[in-house]
Amino acid sequence: MMNSSLNKANLTALPPLALYIHFPWCEKKCPYCDFNSHQIKEGAGVKSGFDEEQYINALIADLETELPRIWGRQVHSIFIGGGTPSLLSAQGMDRLISAIRARINLEPDAEITMEANPGSVETEKFAGFAKAGINRVSLGIQSFQDEQLKALGRIHNGSEAKRAIEIALKHFKSVNLDLMYGLPMQTLDDAKRDVETALSFKTPHLSFYNLTLEPNTYFASFPPKLPKEEVIDAIFEQNLELLSNAGYQRYEVSAYAKPGMECKHNLNYWRFGDYIGIGAGAHGKISFPDKITRQVRERHPETYMQNMETKGNALIEAREVPASDLPFEFMLNALRLTNGVATNTFTERTGLPLNVISKGLDEASKKGLLDPNPISLKATPLGLTYLNNVQEIFLN
Repeated sequence: MMNSSLNKANLTALPPLALYIHFPWCEKKCPYCDFNSHQIKEGAGVKSGFDEEQYINALIADLETELPRIWGRQVHSIFIGGGTPSLLSAQGMDRLISAIRARINLEPDAEITMEANPGSVETEKFAGFAKAGINRVSLGIQSFQDEQLKALGRIHNGSEAKRAIEIALKHFKSVNLDLMYGLPMQTLDDAKRDVETALSFKTPHLSFYNLTLEPNTYFASFPPKLPKEEVIDAIFEQNLELLSNAGYQRYEVSAYAKPGMECKHNLNYWRFGDYIGIGAGAHGKISFPDKITRQVRERHPETYMQNMETKGNALIEAREVPASDLPFEFMLNALRLTNGVATNTFTERTGLPLNVISKGLDEASKKGLLDPNPISLKATPLGLTYLNNVQEIFLN
């Protein structure tokens, strides 16, 4: 049990602040996806299948409700995720980014990322997004092979994926490619072809995710035939070698980047930074000198917009994080980084003394899961392989 004197966080400085914006619509819901995304309904009464103006109005109003909680703080990055944010018009994106700049203190060279589906990439539209201020795009490629894309329920094919990358590289400072492995019936050679194709474009950032069957998804109810565990492990090791040889550093469990091209927004999450979360289903974390708070918005886009219009907010949860939960929340994020974090970051970001996790650090170190060097909190290669086991040590 945590000492009664440690029931409150005591932060000497507030962490960096980011902004997350959720766009909840997709052209088609993928069978493996457990994110808060909703398939656009045909004949929805508006040309795009969703009311862009109404949703942007709601986002702006949502941001305004957060301003008193972050007054005077600078925002270092913006991430527009989904769903498929690239379904927005270039004009709509410009209006949204302009409204944000008018309301918050945004760092002049802030990283502004937008997720995009290769099936919704258009040259003129991407040029408009870049003009609006988007400087980093994350493309949901998943695979370059048509049969794999079909098995994953994607709306694009391999040729469209390649074309989307070429367009993105012409317009944005940084481009990330999201790829998956452990796909239905995937072989070691299949996986190698995907990696080699991705590397041929020389994008500065790549993400590789192992396909998992998440609860409440189509695949959970109707599971596809996935490769055996030893094949998936071999694919991962192959990926690691190919990427390392091409000059990419694995800096997070699923993320690889050329030197200096890591995703600043995601690094802020993993270092237990703060973030405003606006949009349907968005989560936020804001720190104060004596507490750390979390918020969750209404998930369904229609209800979210109605609540913003009628109530002035769409919160379904707003709470102070108990001090007893902070060690696990911090370690859950920080240990995803291959280089970990400086040990003093724990106290800086949680407001708690390091001795509250000393027992867990000792246990994890003795099991060979945590680097024993006292200057950093860092998982060993074995610990990264069995990350859930390391994180569970700090659950209590």
